[in-house]
Amino acid sequence: GYPNVGKSSLINSLKRSRACGVGATPGVTRCLQAVQLDRHIQLLDCPGVVMETGTPPAAAAPLRGALDPQRLRDPLGPAAAILRRCPPEQVGGG
Repeated sequence: GYPNVGKSSLINSLKRSRACGVGATPGVTRCLQAVQLDRHIQLLDCPGVVMETGTPPAAAAPLRGALDPQRLRDPLGPAAAILRRCPPEQVGGG
């Protein structure tokens, strides 16, 4: 799944314990982890996956939550890309 959508949190909820590390920023889960839910069910937690699109990776990764917003060199590019996707009436303050 995409980064920061709750994969690890869902596993923790099902397990009813803190089996996987979670955080508000992408990159907390760094490798594949197997969590035994019960005798018959094993769940896999993995880092987020961002599939290749036609968009250059530098532009697509921030929009898909694959990068920590605090680590962006230029936050204006992703912000402008988001605004281009929004109808003008939703962006205006009126």
